[in-house]
Amino acid sequence: MDKKSILIVEDEPSIAEVVSLYLQRAGFVTVLASDGKTAMSLMEQRMPDLGIIDIMLPEVDGLSLTRWLRDRSNVPIIMLTARREEVDRIAGLEMGADDYVVKPFSPQELVSRVRAVLRRASSEQPDPQFHAPLTYNDLTIDPRSRTVVLAGKEISLTAKEYEVLYLLARQPRQVYTRNQLLEHVWGVTDFIDPSTVTVHIRRLREKIEADPSTPSHIITVWSIGYKFEP
Repeated sequence: MDKKSILIVEDEPSIAEVVSLYLQRAGFVTVLASDGKTAMSLMEQRMPDLGIIDIMLPEVDGLSLTRWLRDRSNVPIIMLTARREEVDRIAGLEMGADDYVVKPFSPQELVSRVRAVLRRASSEQPDPQFHAPLTYNDLTIDPRSRTVVLAGKEISLTAKEYEVLYLLARQPRQVYTRNQLLEHVWGVTDFIDPSTVTVHIRRLREKIEADPSTPSHIITVWSIGYKFEP
């Protein structure tokens, strides 16, 4: 089986080298870039299986690079940041990142997160029994093409936004806790902040609800989690 390739975009050589070493020991192939422009050039030549991107980068910052990559691919992204403020973590998630790690971090923990994100990405194809499109009024979710159409117009969703919506819509009125959503969609609960789910729910509502402040499909069940109302 071919080894998975990981692009590490980090301008601190010592961090890049340590991360690369641990990933190589875990059986991955690594490619390094010290700035955003170099990373773009590398990805235009060949997309990696996963990108690890630092927020603070020269030339093109990590958030801009994440947005650029997400416009072109659903390659999983893990962001590295020295910032601890929640607003910075949320900004990365809103740009389309799948996970984030705050510096200083354990290289082994990062390897575990890489494995978890890749494991989830490799199992994104729906089970055969769920191949039929789901239709609720003017909303249609097609698992075969992973597309969402609202009132005749296709809605652009990130990979994780689609998976959250599909999971909820596949079992209408079933309540999922944030930890259950993390486990089903991200594949782990230990390393990812539950606010990740909150961010994705908010973005989904902005895209599919007529009034995101009073949603009619993605409903909050207070103190428990979320459900899809058909």
